[in-house]
Amino acid sequence: MCGIVGYVSDSGLEVEDLIWGLKKLEYRGYDSAGIAYNSDHSIKYLKKSGKISEIEKALVEQNILKESFYSGIAHTRWATHGVVSETNSHPHLDCKKEIAVIHNGIIENFQELRNYLEKRGHMFTSQTDSEVIAHLIEDNYKADIFEAVLKSLKELKGTYAIAVIHKDRPDEIVAARKGSPLVISHSKNMGMLASDVTPLLKYSKEMNFLNDGEIAVIFPGNYKIYDLKGNLIDRKSISISWDETLAEKSGYPHFMLKEIFEQPNSLKSVLVGRLVDSEPKVKEIESLEDFVKNRMKKIYVVACGTSYHAGLTTKYFTNKYSDIDFEIEVASEFRYMNPPIDDKTLVLAISQSGETIDTLEGVRKSKEKEAYILTISNVVGSTIPRESDAVLYLNTGPEIGVAATKTYTAQIALLYTLVSQIIYWKNGKSKEIEDILKHLKDMPKVYDEILNKTNGHMMDLVKKYKDFKDMMYIGRRFGYPAALEGALKLKEISYINAIAYQAGELKHGPIALLDETFPVFAIVPSGNLREKMISNIMEVKARGAKVIALTPENDKQTKNICDDFINIPDLPDCLIPLVVAPITQLFAYYIALEKNLDPDKPRNLAKSVTVE
Repeated sequence: MCGIVGYVSDSGLEVEDLIWGLKKLEYRGYDSAGIAYNSDHSIKYLKKSGKISEIEKALVEQNILKESFYSGIAHTRWATHGVVSETNSHPHLDCKKEIAVIHNGIIENFQELRNYLEKRGHMFTSQTDSEVIAHLIEDNYKADIFEAVLKSLKELKGTYAIAVIHKDRPDEIVAARKGSPLVISHSKNMGMLASDVTPLLKYSKEMNFLNDGEIAVIFPGNYKIYDLKGNLIDRKSISISWDETLAEKSGYPHFMLKEIFEQPNSLKSVLVGRLVDSEPKVKEIESLEDFVKNRMKKIYVVACGTSYHAGLTTKYFTNKYSDIDFEIEVASEFRYMNPPIDDKTLVLAISQSGETIDTLEGVRKSKEKEAYILTISNVVGSTIPRESDAVLYLNTGPEIGVAATKTYTAQIALLYTLVSQIIYWKNGKSKEIEDILKHLKDMPKVYDEILNKTNGHMMDLVKKYKDFKDMMYIGRRFGYPAALEGALKLKEISYINAIAYQAGELKHGPIALLDETFPVFAIVPSGNLREKMISNIMEVKARGAKVIALTPENDKQTKNICDDFINIPDLPDCLIPLVVAPITQLFAYYIALEKNLDPDKPRNLAKSVTVE
């Protein structure tokens, strides 16, 4: 879950270019950071604990931010092996300080390799698994750094995305991938690599995503890709349409707030061409029609975190409007199960990054069972889409904030449209679904209203609740996944112990937690479950807990029994997760600000979970 970047140029670069690229990846990890670059046939390097600003400060103090180089690599760390320290930070160097390596992943046999290398005289300085790679390459080095890396990779067990420079080869970077993402590209005078496309878009829109078991040599203006047998691979690049400005704050104080307010546009983008006059027309999956009509017996969602919540919402939608068998499992559990899937199962793999390791392994398990794999992702060319039978992209542009916002709501909108298409293929058109899709089509306008009305009034509520250490979110049916997602956002960025339950489960244990120190967020839509939710609120109030209700404006009964309330549009219950999301996102965001926390960089978390 670290971030790596590297540049090589025949016209010279400056150290600050590495820092610029690293900042584009800071959401992938920010325990520590480091750089290494080839200067006058020697490797210069610097490592610092803390955020990238710490190493940037040190570079300014040492007056080397403007120093030029021809090949350089940089790393921002999310610690897995070894405590957070300068010593354990990347890059790692060999004994002679001629080779520098950065690594994202986990080397499972590092202790065995370390013992072997120490017996051969290698001196280690860190506690990390990654340092073993530098010493192993040194041990295998004769005269060709590519051959040394290639030989070393065959001895590694585990996952890796690595970039390697050698003091005698200032015109190249060697990179390899197994299980952790790595993208390479080039422009006229530059070659480049990174964990994802954001540090590369400034220079090129043409990307090549390395597959597992591939190694690349990157030169100024070119690159070559090989397999682990040394055979050259000829593969065309993929064009990325993202504008690099989409990965900038554009005047907002944080990416999270920017991305919350981008949701009206991201909802338009995900639905355009797919929801036409309230009719689902998902052209990217037209080839799926025969499978759905003649073979499909079950839909099975595999996802993690926020993507799991979008999948759970879709399960409720599918169950409400069809009799299609629909199951869902957290990917980290699914990969170790014997799931009941076969060649008549449609597996929906949901992953914002397209690199989530547990979801990827779930896809691979599903392929072994001959299921049809359809991926929902935001990143063109990422691993999970490449290993799937079909893919639907969210088209929201890059999401930089660690806590998912716009991609979550885009996932729900796309999944509803997709499942509606499948239901139409399976059972014919439905007036009920058509009415829902009309509301879905109007959701960008609804979001504009929600954000404009809610944002200005949120601070009074936040100041009232910011000092509580615990909070419970409750809902029924569609309100339950909305509660799960609201609680996740609050715990992710404000570190409040926020938990979520089906409201009907309160009496089965959770109500024992409640008193005046444990407020409750209650999602109370109109409809047949409203009276049940009111009864749950009365139970909560009887224990002394404060209640914030999210309820339609005309629901005076609920408002009269709650301590605080936020108005939500009075829409069909299946749209509740969509209308609640921006409100709970803003609540979490402003709570974090009141606690002087950085919502873009929550502790211990990274945007893309690429290690188990």
